[in-house]
Amino acid sequence: MASLELLKMTGYTDEEFQNKLSGNPYTVMINPENIKLEKAIEYNEQQAPATSSTSQKYKSTPSDKLNFEIVIDCTGIVDPKRISMSQEITALETIIYTYNGKIHRPNFVKIQWGQDITFSGVLNSIDISYTLFKPDGSPLRAKISLSFSQYVSPETVTRTDAPESPDLTHIVTVTEGMSLPQLCLKTWNDDSYYVQVAAYNKLNKFRNLSGIDKLIFPPLIPSKS
Repeated sequence: MASLELLKMTGYTDEEFQNKLSGNPYTVMINPENIKLEKAIEYNEQQAPATSSTSQKYKSTPSDKLNFEIVIDCTGIVDPKRISMSQEITALETIIYTYNGKIHRPNFVKIQWGQDITFSGVLNSIDISYTLFKPDGSPLRAKISLSFSQYVSPETVTRTDAPESPDLTHIVTVTEGMSLPQLCLKTWNDDSYYVQVAAYNKLNKFRNLSGIDKLIFPPLIPSKS
């Protein structure tokens, strides 16, 4: 009979998910009863002149969300070797929540369960509810709600998107000395979109972009002559 495969969470110290955090992944004691994966698409509603209804113009695809609950049971019934609630919480939080001074942020996290569920992301929230206690008040059981957002590095986004397409969202690094029209020309081979890009990023300057590190180039519709 095949052994039960448990969901595990592994910490990574780089946004490409190549360098694992030292130590073992956190393996849950009891698998979740369900996992919720959320996908969404955002639109801007536009209404053309002399029309009675709006149309939806694609804006962006937000990152996927993964939500689930786990139970930590330190009564010794589930696993006689895992009976310290404080150790369990610390081990979990070290991987998914605690600030990592080496990378100046919490870790990146990969959630894996079997062959079909693999999710690379970052923690959005952790909600711990203690539900069973020893006579002295020490917790024996906890229900933990976890929410993660998918993480895709800017480099991966750039590789995935066609750099010349005005129909895709781009994160563009500002090169010193370049104006906004020049960046549009470099990105799309067309400098005519600079007004729309400036408006999207709430810029009041086109030429001197000093002090700006990155800009978002949104999906655009070519202007009609």
